Amino acid sequence: MRSLVIGASGGIGAALAQGLAARGEVVALSRSRDGLDVTQEASVARVLGALNGSFDLVMIATGALGRPEKALRGLDAAQLAAQFAVNAIGPALVIKHLVRLLPKDRPARVGVLSARVGSIGDNALGGWYSYRAAKAALNQLVHTAAIELARSHPQAVLACLHPGTVATGFTEGFPAPKVTPEVAAQNLLRVLAELTPAETGGFHDWAGKPVAW
Repeated sequence: MRSLVIGASGGIGAALAQGLAARGEVVALSRSRDGLDVTQEASVARVLGALNGSFDLVMIATGALGRPEKALRGLDAAQLAAQFAVNAIGPALVIKHLVRLLPKDRPARVGVLSARVGSIGDNALGGWYSYRAAKAALNQLVHTAAIELARSHPQAVLACLHPGTVATGFTEGFPAPKVTPEVAAQNLLRVLAELTPAETGGFHDWAGKPVAW
């Protein structure tokens, strides 16, 4: 199996790359090592354009939390734009330039890290405006892309995945119980492997359960 990990320098991304290395060839890309800035399409086109062959499995593990707003008075236009750029537009641009690297004649799986806080139906607490909105936009972009991808790649699965609360710098200070990046990576890979083409475009958590849009 040949795999590609985008965002491989982060906690979850690094654990995904390590876990996949035991299963075959892994190409691990990140901004720090490869200059892959997902917020700049020229960068995405350059780095992904240099890749050859096809990938059986791809994990897009980029993202940033920023400064979570507790109330409307904390809203800031620049913060909103930055969150959309890294958490929604960036992964969408990766998917755009990734299609040519996916096989059409056999199964291909693409997992995109989302977050339960991006669920509109599950939002009972409020707050975190820009991060929530960016992840909700990501979910819509992935769902829409999956519909199109299914027409040319009928055996493909493209899905949003919620990893749970993972012990990384991203979640430092969070009071919720956490799992290690290694455990999170294994959970995500298991869920993605179990999804069928009929479930492409879905939103699932680390246990494989559907998450409300």
